[in-house]
Amino acid sequence: MNKIELNSIDEKEIVPGYFARFVHSENMTIAYWNIKAGSSLPAHSHPHEQISSMIKGEFELTVDGTPHLLKTNDVFIIPSGIPHSGKAITDCKIIDTFYPVREDYT
Repeated sequence: MNKIELNSIDEKEIVPGYFARFVHSENMTIAYWNIKAGSSLPAHSHPHEQISSMIKGEFELTVDGTPHLLKTNDVFIIPSGIPHSGKAITDCKIIDTFYPVREDYT
């Protein structure tokens, strides 16, 4: 078991306007996102299951061609291999949980 102080992890800008701190366990990755209003996430897919938890703000998440407006306290499950994209309507805080570990984020 390990205690991690989240603020001790350097924040990385993954795409313009999307800043994250990553925590990795043996089997999962958790991303703590700070996203600037108006920032877009290009369409992509990955083999990881993803659970997106809206902590603060409004975010338009498009999954398999269908847009969904996520607000504070909403949770969305994205199955592996499904194309998705997004746009921050406001400044957002989102926590994404991925299974298995996102090797590309280590």
